[in-house]
Amino acid sequence: MKKKWVLATGNIGKVKEMSQLLNSFAIEILPQSHFNVSEVPETGTTFVENAIIKARHAAKATGLPAIADDSGLEVDFLSGQPGIYSSRFAGENASDQDNIDLLLNKLEGVGSEQRRARFQCVLVYMRHEFDPTPVICQGTWEGVISASPLGENGFGYDPVFWVESDHCSSAQLSKQRKNELSHRGQALALLVERLKEQLN
Repeated sequence: MKKKWVLATGNIGKVKEMSQLLNSFAIEILPQSHFNVSEVPETGTTFVENAIIKARHAAKATGLPAIADDSGLEVDFLSGQPGIYSSRFAGENASDQDNIDLLLNKLEGVGSEQRRARFQCVLVYMRHEFDPTPVICQGTWEGVISASPLGENGFGYDPVFWVESDHCSSAQLSKQRKNELSHRGQALALLVERLKEQLN
């Protein structure tokens, strides 16, 4: 009998990715939309705070263990912006393209050395809403913001995130290669290791 856990997202791609990684633990990952859990306002000032807010909300609403992630892009020249506001950099209902346009606009004329950036991902696992010691894992992916978008894969800032090791943008990587390199892939690998200790 598989245990059920809730993932504090409606993103089916994230659910699939997580399910594959946790397959060996006999755990079924369900999106919070499966339980009609509402979105919760992300009122934290850090990725960690926002991930905990989302995990606690999903655990409280479902009574199940919950996993949540909060992630975003930090650009050195912009003092770490857009950071926790990455998905709404150009406004509350901004599209990926709106956010990319604003980012490129702010970096116009800025040299490549100052265009260094990184994706951050924080994953939080809570056994229940009152869990005093949630498992927190962080992954970081270094890169450079390119002058124009390239590639069709991925989402968010992927088309302008230049991956130096592979000489292409994140949006030009295969799904498998992106999972090997990405901030989320790293955080997930750490989480799986930590969960092995708890579940075995």
